[in-house]
Amino acid sequence: MAPRESDLGTAELEVLKALWDHGPATVRQVLERLHDQGRRVAYTTVLTFLSRLEQKRFVTSDKSDQAYVYRPVVSRQKVTATRLRSVIEQLYDGVAAPMVLQLMRQENFSADEIAEFQNLIDQLDAKRQRSKR
Repeated sequence: MAPRESDLGTAELEVLKALWDHGPATVRQVLERLHDQGRRVAYTTVLTFLSRLEQKRFVTSDKSDQAYVYRPVVSRQKVTATRLRSVIEQLYDGVAAPMVLQLMRQENFSADEIAEFQNLIDQLDAKRQRSKR
């Protein structure tokens, strides 16, 4: 059975983000990464979260060494896409444009991000123009 992104709790997501951001890690390394971010959690708590994530098939572990090394199985992009789709369904009746427009109006974006948005808009517009022909 494939993992369901809706099964991720907030704390489990933080642990998974530590693996996405820094790569495979032992429980101690994940704990240190969380501490570096100001999260004060116990070793056993991190171990519990990693065990749950493994049961839910979000991570896998290499048990060949004394300290297990955990690595993500599900990508950040997959979790993001699923969670965004859920928000769009729940808050915007399945239509993404109002959410995008709200974000564009509400958030502060860098010049590079705006240029990337414009590039994507130009690509989408060109694709739409080609499909009209």
